[in-house]
Amino acid sequence: MVRDEWPEKTELVVCAVKELKTFGVFVTLEEYGNKEGFIHISAVATGWVKHLRDHVREGQKIVCKVLYVDTQRGHIDLSLKAVKEGQRRERVKAWKNEKKAKKWLSLIASSAKVEISKADLEELELKLLDAYGGLYDAFHEVLKGGKEPLIALGINEEIADAISEVAIANVKQPSVHITGYLELTCPVSNGVEIIKEALQKAEEVIKSEPSDTNGLKLECFYIGAPKYKIRITAPDYKKAESVLSEASSAAIETVKQNEGYGKFYRN
Repeated sequence: MVRDEWPEKTELVVCAVKELKTFGVFVTLEEYGNKEGFIHISAVATGWVKHLRDHVREGQKIVCKVLYVDTQRGHIDLSLKAVKEGQRRERVKAWKNEKKAKKWLSLIASSAKVEISKADLEELELKLLDAYGGLYDAFHEVLKGGKEPLIALGINEEIADAISEVAIANVKQPSVHITGYLELTCPVSNGVEIIKEALQKAEEVIKSEPSDTNGLKLECFYIGAPKYKIRITAPDYKKAESVLSEASSAAIETVKQNEGYGKFYRN
């Protein structure tokens, strides 16, 4: 289901090229009920455009910037050249994610313990769009925060459970990776065992994290005495840096308590 809305000026929209004319390009906006938009030849590319087919072709998916919207006349002016490559990639990624989320939504009807009609599913989609701004964002937030916010929206608990199950099964939790290095030495007779213990202390830091912290991982690697590497995988950089700091401190403190020396550094 697509809401009968109009794009906002300056918004980036995904379009399908419908028809090439001598003076410009007609496209359809799939996210807005296939409303028609127009790109004047001067807004297709920088410089002089001799042949439109050198830049676009029928059926091609492109990302355009909205220049003007006239809801009374049903007219939308667009620009292709105003979209930078980085913006295009990000917008296409978001569009693909939203298409995936629509497929996930269709799974709700089969996984829920209560019957969901087509009308109920459309109403659910609208509710999620209004609350989260997008279906993909809705599933992503449910994965992070659980079903309670859905119930607060007035969504049946069985359906909220089904949404949560679909999110867990399909949404990939984003993650970041950071690396730090330790120099650990311990001159006592059982120094090797002390260093092993120090690295174990570093790895145990992860166990103190909340059980609902998804995607958190800590790995220690031997590089060559006295150097060791710690690699952290976490949902975001703030969490990764926090765990890396705590883990390295735990290892250094262990060797220092046993007449050893420890140093942490980053490349």
